[in-house]
Amino acid sequence: MLFSKRASVAADPLLGKPASWGIHRYLQGSSNLFEENRLLKAAILGLFGITAVLGLVIYTSNQNQRTVVVPFGTGGDLYVTGSTPSDAYLRVMTRNVVALAGTYSAYSADRQFQELLSITHPSAYGGLRDSLNQILDELADNPTLSIASYIRPDQPVMTTSSSILVPIEKVRVIGGVIRKFRGNLRIGYVIENGRFWLTSLHEENFDADR
Repeated sequence: MLFSKRASVAADPLLGKPASWGIHRYLQGSSNLFEENRLLKAAILGLFGITAVLGLVIYTSNQNQRTVVVPFGTGGDLYVTGSTPSDAYLRVMTRNVVALAGTYSAYSADRQFQELLSITHPSAYGGLRDSLNQILDELADNPTLSIASYIRPDQPVMTTSSSILVPIEKVRVIGGVIRKFRGNLRIGYVIENGRFWLTSLHEENFDADR
């Protein structure tokens, strides 16, 4: 018991110290704790700041992310960066649209036009569908009618950020009678979320080829 009391006395750091010393030690401990809390808060704020910066970097990276689109049987630099397509991508889409909209018969038109409508922007869907239905009605009245369209190699394809002007030669066959026409097909388009959307199709300045 004597040993235990002596150990307890020896372990008391305030034994023999003035009262002010205990108060000073308490204030010093509180100050250290407050400083640690301040450092902890600063660390948390810093962590939030780093998270926000990383989030901004990831968002910006996603906006500028290159979406690679390589259809079967093709190659080259087919990609969309943000809302900007590569030249090769626009050329492929131009050929596809010309083939679907400009080369058809009574047998193939309905299937092709459905595929064309699948890439049509919702804002233009109704108008383009009505135009294509008029062609289907004409084919129903003239089942021997067929159309073949080709991109003219002697004229340049003019491209902007919202339209493609394609020089076209069109061959029209009905009842064994062949006629050729030349003019332009204007393809309206928009790129949204890395995807090509068709917004309009208009034939311009088509004349019979003499």
